[in-house]
Amino acid sequence: MVQLWYPARAAVRLPRAPWMSGRAAAVFQQTGYLLPEYVTLPDTHARVGAAPDRRGGRRPVILYSHGHGQHRGSSTALVEELVSHGYVVVTIDHTYDAGQVEFPGGRVEKYAMPPLTGEDDDPTILKAVDVRVADTRFVLEELSRFARGGRGPLPHGLGDVLDLSRAGMFGHSLGGATAASAMAAGVPITAGANLDGSLFGPVVVKGLRKPFLLMGEDADNKPSWPEIWPRLRGWRRHLRLTGTRHFSYTDYETFMPQAASRLGATDEQLAEFIGPLDGTRGIDVQRRLLLAYFDLQLRGCRAPILEGPSPGFPEVRFIDGGDDPQPTRWTVDEPVEVAPNTA
Repeated sequence: MVQLWYPARAAVRLPRAPWMSGRAAAVFQQTGYLLPEYVTLPDTHARVGAAPDRRGGRRPVILYSHGHGQHRGSSTALVEELVSHGYVVVTIDHTYDAGQVEFPGGRVEKYAMPPLTGEDDDPTILKAVDVRVADTRFVLEELSRFARGGRGPLPHGLGDVLDLSRAGMFGHSLGGATAASAMAAGVPITAGANLDGSLFGPVVVKGLRKPFLLMGEDADNKPSWPEIWPRLRGWRRHLRLTGTRHFSYTDYETFMPQAASRLGATDEQLAEFIGPLDGTRGIDVQRRLLLAYFDLQLRGCRAPILEGPSPGFPEVRFIDGGDDPQPTRWTVDEPVEVAPNTA
C-alpha cells in the first residue's frame, strides 16, 4: 500500500484525511503506546481526494519509508511540510515489516517478521532491506507508468504533476537504510536522507556517489555511519540534533508530549523516549533541515542551514566538521493546500 500526498486545489468541503485508516488504527492502538482508552488519534491537515493543483507544472517526487515495525504515517509531520512547499510525497507501507497495513475491503495484515538477532548481518534484516528495495523500485516503476498515461487508481491529472527525473527518498530507522540501499542498487533516486537508521548490507562497503544526508539522535551509537562516511562520494552531511532520541524523528515527537500525562509517564520517561529537546522545536528544526536538503538537491536552491553551524540552530551539530558558528538566513514560502490519495 502507498499513499500519495500532493499540492491540491482548494478543497475545504472534502473530509480531512485520518492519520491512519480505521482498522489499521485499531490494531496500532491495541499494540502500541497510544492506547485507545487514553488517546484519540488525529486527522491530518490534508483533504481526501482533492484535485491536484497543476498550475505549478511537474513537481519533484519524494518517497518515504517507515521504520521497522512502524507504518507509512509514522512521520506525517515531516511529510506534510514537504508537500506544503510543492513536493509530491509517496509514503510506502512495507507489508509484514510494518506494524499493520490495511488494504481495500478492510483486510489488515500485521507484523510478521521472525525474531531478530540484533546483529548487523542478521539475515532477517538483510532480507527485509532487500524486500523494501524491491518495494521502492516497484513504486517508482508504477508511478512512471502512470505519469506516461497509464491507467491506475490515482486522481485525474496527478500524473501530469509527477517529475520522476527529480526523485528523492527519506526514511526513519530501517527506512533510512532502505533509502541508502535502494540508491546503491540502482533505483533511480537523485538524493536520499537517513533519519537515525543503522545501515546494512553492501551499501556500507560500496558507498554512494549521489547526495546523501545522515541526520541522527544525540548519541554515537551507529558504527555503520562512520564506516560509510568516507565512501559517500557525492554531497554529504552528518548532522546530530542535540536533545533528540531515535523516535524523535517520528510523530511520537508531537504525540507523546500531549499524551504523557494521560499515560502516566513522567518527564524523565518522556525525555528517555523522545529526548529532552522540546518537541515543537524538534519538529521545526527537522522540517527546516529536510526541506532545505531536498530544495538544494532537487530544485537547485541554496541551503544556508546546511552550510555550517548557526546561532539560529544551536541544536544542529555538524559531525563532519565545521564547528565554528556562522550566521545563516532562512525564509520559507507560504504553505499550500495538500491532499493525500491512498492506492
